[in-house]
Amino acid sequence: MMFPDIVPELKERMPDLRGTLEANVSSVPLSWFRTGGPAKVLFTPADEDDLAYFLSRLDVAVPVLVVGLGSNLLIRDGGWPGVLIRLGKRFAEVNVEPSLRARAGAGAPDVKVARAAAEAGIAGLSFLRGIPGAIGGALRMNGGAYGGETKDVLVAARGVTRSGERVTYTNAEMGFTYRHCGVPDDVIFTEALFEGRPGDPAEILAEMNAITDARASTQPVNTRTGGSTFKNPPGKKAWELIDAAGCRGLRIGDAQVSELHCNFLINHGSATASEIEQLGEEVRRRVRENSGVELQWEIKRVGMA
Repeated sequence: MMFPDIVPELKERMPDLRGTLEANVSSVPLSWFRTGGPAKVLFTPADEDDLAYFLSRLDVAVPVLVVGLGSNLLIRDGGWPGVLIRLGKRFAEVNVEPSLRARAGAGAPDVKVARAAAEAGIAGLSFLRGIPGAIGGALRMNGGAYGGETKDVLVAARGVTRSGERVTYTNAEMGFTYRHCGVPDDVIFTEALFEGRPGDPAEILAEMNAITDARASTQPVNTRTGGSTFKNPPGKKAWELIDAAGCRGLRIGDAQVSELHCNFLINHGSATASEIEQLGEEVRRRVRENSGVELQWEIKRVGMA
């Protein structure tokens, strides 16, 4: 499938744009599942100013999707019928600041932030080592793992609205709840400021290594997966409900429920996004029938079927 090429029109409307625009780009390399159809337009902004300029001149009717590392994303086989924004190198910078603070771009891998904080003797951010994503996703979903959550360490977050306006949110204004923040969906996060507590670099790094080992022994870390598929229902663990419903190892085509950790779905090589989503819905159905619990997707599913 191919979308009409609107890149020439966008360039004409945005003569001062410094980032790159590409038409009909495959989304397969952009997510860990390695599935999905084309993006009508792929935009890689040069920096926050460039992003704001682009959004201020983009027709509000054009849908926009932001991609970080793509670790928690399923783009459907029909592709994305609008602009897919990929935050590049300028959004991946991490800088340690006074007062036990670290400033990170929204495109920075969570592990990069954890490592920078550890080397600077800033404790409290080690949990980020256990989240296979970027800071933008951690902000949007209140990312958490191994006893920590983004809300525990965030001071403030910066972003750009769909109209190109720059905005800043304090921790309290983020409206954090479990795997969710209350910031409007059309805000694209660009930067976060974190604050930890004093710590010994060697001890912090040892804690991070323990998280690495724990992930490797309990999760399918070196596979085509999207991380945790479903949110934990209140007072329960999603993987236990899935296991009790007999879904461990369940398979549709090349899509399979992981036998190592059954809250992970795996693409064994040629699974389509449709097969992965069908498998997830079958898991939800079986859990509902077995326990009466309605599992909610944690993976973001977007695009055209």
